[in-house]
Amino acid sequence: MKYNYSTKGTCSSNIEFELDGDIVKNVHFHGGCNGNLKAISTLVEGMTAQQLMEKLSGITCGFKKTSCSDQLAQAVSAALQKEQG
Repeated sequence: MKYNYSTKGTCSSNIEFELDGDIVKNVHFHGGCNGNLKAISTLVEGMTAQQLMEKLSGITCGFKKTSCSDQLAQAVSAALQKEQG
């Protein structure tokens, strides 16, 4: 299923991704640091949602309390909760 998540507190404005069961696919960030976000998208492709959340949750960016990586983890968590009802 496709998801679109509006980020909070980051340079990127939103994240689009798909969950195929619990597998993360086709992650695309809008805005933010283009090269770094392309790398993150490539690295998480095919990870389980749990793996992604364990690795990326809580990562900060500079003085911010979150990061694009952390926002992706939050987005995947919200999507899982939505799918589980």
